Amino acid sequence: MSSHPSYWFKQALEREQPIAPTPLDNDIETDIAIVGGGYTGLWTAILIKQQSPNKKVTVIEKGLCGSGASGANGGCMLTWSTKYPTLKRLFGETHASWLVEESEKAIYEIETFCQEHHIDAELFRQGTYYTATNSAQKGTLDPVVKELEKLNINSWLKCDSAAIADLAGSHKHIEGHFSPASASVQPALLVRGLRKVAIDLGVEIYEHTPMTKLDFGVPATVHTPQGKIVAQKVVLALNAWMVEHFKQFKRSIVVVSSDMVVTKPIPQLLAEHGPEKGATVVDSRIFVHYYRDTKDGRLMLGKGGNHFSFANRVDPMFNRPTRYLRLLEESFVKLFPALNVKEFAYNWTGASDRSATGLPFFGCLSGQSNIVYGFGYSGNGVAQTRMGGKILSSLTLELDNEWSRCGLAKGPLGSFPPEPIRWLGAMMVRNAVRRKETAEDEERKPKAWDKWLAKLAGAAGKADKI
Repeated sequence: MSSHPSYWFKQALEREQPIAPTPLDNDIETDIAIVGGGYTGLWTAILIKQQSPNKKVTVIEKGLCGSGASGANGGCMLTWSTKYPTLKRLFGETHASWLVEESEKAIYEIETFCQEHHIDAELFRQGTYYTATNSAQKGTLDPVVKELEKLNINSWLKCDSAAIADLAGSHKHIEGHFSPASASVQPALLVRGLRKVAIDLGVEIYEHTPMTKLDFGVPATVHTPQGKIVAQKVVLALNAWMVEHFKQFKRSIVVVSSDMVVTKPIPQLLAEHGPEKGATVVDSRIFVHYYRDTKDGRLMLGKGGNHFSFANRVDPMFNRPTRYLRLLEESFVKLFPALNVKEFAYNWTGASDRSATGLPFFGCLSGQSNIVYGFGYSGNGVAQTRMGGKILSSLTLELDNEWSRCGLAKGPLGSFPPEPIRWLGAMMVRNAVRRKETAEDEERKPKAWDKWLAKLAGAAGKADKI
């Protein structure tokens, strides 16, 4: 991994003071081998042990558990309610409604899980504000809310237009909706907490143990630098790194950055001018701004959709200082002039595995029923990885239930063009989105060409957030 971990992960390790990680250094046998020690892998391990305590479950992680995307995201626990139109188009009204409800249940389930297992993940369930910051963004959520209301699953309330600026902590917000089904969390503390719970349940975890090769068959064999794992079942929870091991997924995702900054502690200023304590805020852009405060009185601001990786290479753009610091500084000044922040305490970039639908997908690898996988959370996975764990644990244990039959468990439901067309197209669309949204911020009419190109980005899920 890069030597520039996210602020969250660095803070989590300092607080935890973990014992030296244990790499795998011999050949072993196991019932279930899970490759990847982030949210998806650990939730899957925990759910398997909770349902089948006698199963031997082994997790390997190439770095430290949580040193990937799970410990570097913005910590906004959001639902799929804004994705209802996409869910309905893909799966029909009934299944889409169930997925929205389950994504909201996941928020409360994670909160309860942390309480029961004494995980201090700085989780605040204070809801989220979905806002408009210019006239063109106004009304974005209204059609979705109408559909959710018809199904009696709507959790969004329209905010008073005179109050939204104070509630969301910025005068730029001119319209907003609020949902209580959301939370903020210190993401690395959560994933390290899951690691501890998994170990307490009897899961074997080997860190600094990358998978170098996978042999199909029953049993399957996972190769690592110093040992082999012979496993009856294998779960691949590699996030964007799936494409580096399995070329059949090269066109299933686009690896795109999300870039973040965090201030020094400014609790007094946040009390006067910041958002509601513990709330998350997301605007209505295609490549959104998202922000929240922290337990120690900092403000984190992130922005998605800045850098698209050519050929989906992950490592060159992961856990590094952001190359878009100036862009984030400009956004911060516009959103929070009253905070008078001159410099940030920390900045970093992380990779998101954006699928063609904006939703994750799960399935069996190359027809091998004993090898399952899941990824493609598209920047909206802090809570949804628990749902992913339910799908993968059900597939692994061969359960016939609503999760194994889920519409998301049918593999990728779309693909992107091959390189270099994909990258060139992504850059063209990204730049058009920037021009369009700059014009809208200045209350100008965007060019028709830019509006048309921007729709291509919106087709993959406009409300994707981290």
